[in-house]
Parts: sequence; C-alpha cells; structure tokens
Amino acid sequence: MSNTPMAASPLTRAVLEIDEYASGLGWDQPARLFALVDTAQLRAQEPALASQLGLEDAQESSGLTPIEQDEIPAGKPLDEFLGTIAWPDAVVGCALTVERLMLPPSAEASVPEGLSEARLAKWVAEHPARQEVRMTVAVLRDGTRDSALRLREKDSPTEVRTGRDLVPGLAEALSATFAD
Repeated sequence: MSNTPMAASPLTRAVLEIDEYASGLGWDQPARLFALVDTAQLRAQEPALASQLGLEDAQESSGLTPIEQDEIPAGKPLDEFLGTIAWPDAVVGCALTVERLMLPPSAEASVPEGLSEARLAKWVAEHPARQEVRMTVAVLRDGTRDSALRLREKDSPTEVRTGRDLVPGLAEALSATFAD
C-alpha cells in the first residue's frame, strides 16, 4: 500500500491497494475479483493465512484485506458471472478490477443508434477519442462503496481518480452479490 493515503477510509485503502496490485500486473489483464475481509478478524481466526499474506506484523489494527478469488470464466458475461456469487459471512465486502474502453461524454452524442452489442463495442474500439481505463470498484455488505479509475494514457499512482459513484452500475452489480 505504498501509495495509499493513510487518512483514507479502510475501503478506499483497499481499493487503492487493489489498483496498485493490478497496475503491477500491467495492462490487458482479465477482470479480477476479490473478497474483502476484516484484517483484525482474519488475524484472530486464521493466523496461518494471515501469516501467509504477511499480515501478522501489520501496524494497522483495523482495515480490510483483499483476497483474490479464482479466475473469472473467460466466456461468461461479467453480469451473469456476478449473479452466481454468494459470499460467506466472513466476507465483509468484495471488489472487482476490470479494464474497459470508454468514450468521453462529448463523444457519446455521436453514438449510432440501434447497434448490436458487438457492433457498438467495435464502434467504440475504433473511435479516435476512446480511452482505455482500469476500474476498481469495491462494496461492503452495508452498501458502502468506493472506486478508482486509472487511464492507460496517464498510468501513474498520482493520476488515479477515486470516488464513491465513479462506476455506479458495477457497484450495484457487486452489491447484488450480497443480496439474500
């Protein structure tokens, strides 16, 4: 968490830690899903796992530890995959990091109507104003959410934008994984 502000909330720190981890893997990566667990609880209930994760000497008495989950199936749409997830009680939140192409708001008015999903994706991919972005979105069971956006063209920890509502649709989809 070298670039993570210590004054930030535990959720923001977890989002930035995941963003930093994903950044270290480089671009053109598959989506990655993380369980978020209470760090103090993890140390108390699973000391061997905490030790394996390097948490036994952690200075922080509170916080969230991201634990990467199995790979997301390649051929399954992300929304369908998220609909199959059920978390155990020990998981207090979850996070997802995913890369996408985005258009600036100024280009959205020129999107042709009636395109299929595949044709729209192709149109966006060929648009000169497109931007590659990595989105890291996290939610807690209580509905708290946070996210980070990193543009490929400004790939620097000082250029990461954070905020609660940067990717509301993805945050809603993640929140639904905690629905009864």
